[in-house]
Amino acid sequence: MNEAAIHTILSRLLLGGSLPGGMKLGEHRLAELFGVSRERIRKVLHRLGHERLLEIVKNRGAFTIEPDLREGRVVYEARRILESGMVAHLADHLTEAQIERLRDHVDAEADALRRGDQATWQKLSAEFHFLLAEMIGNPIVQRQAHELIGRTIMLVKRYETTLGSACGCEEHRLIFKALAGRERGRAVKAMSSHLSLVETRLRPIVCDDAGPSLETLLEEAIAAFRTEQGEGASARRAADAATAPR
Repeated sequence: MNEAAIHTILSRLLLGGSLPGGMKLGEHRLAELFGVSRERIRKVLHRLGHERLLEIVKNRGAFTIEPDLREGRVVYEARRILESGMVAHLADHLTEAQIERLRDHVDAEADALRRGDQATWQKLSAEFHFLLAEMIGNPIVQRQAHELIGRTIMLVKRYETTLGSACGCEEHRLIFKALAGRERGRAVKAMSSHLSLVETRLRPIVCDDAGPSLETLLEEAIAAFRTEQGEGASARRAADAATAPR
């Protein structure tokens, strides 16, 4: 398995909020699970540390981050500044194709919520913000957005109750409607209000349930990734066959 795949799998696991804070991610065990060298694992762990998804402690190793509500206030303030600017820009520059893509996304969020699929809704909820950053087309903005959003995803997974889901879904739709209407001021207000409301819904209550082990979670994540890659390859082969000359 290459480093990009390992990074994707570990990122999903960390952002999923399944791991308790302060857990050590040992290079030796990870190398065994992924079937690669410790050197390759070390490179991925240091990349995740640079992205602020892990804490790298000199001479001790890599540890999962314990989300801190006090630090979260600072991160949410940074997100309001950055993402308000993002939607102000997008309100003036979105293409019709991008508007349709956003419409499909918020519809998918609402559908997941109606079906009671909390895991899918949370994934789509984060991706809504990643999608906006991608549409800016500026790699620096996208990198900063990914770091800040990633840090708050862990906070939301740890501290927000499921009661916030319906509110968040509607708040995303309000942002989308403002962008689709190319209403810059309304879009900025909707984004700033949304992030402030998410922040107020965080509660300092942590579940004591230890949950599955790191090995179990990693094995499930690796299997899911391989299934996803296999399905993608099958779809590409089918597309190639359909367009091949006869």
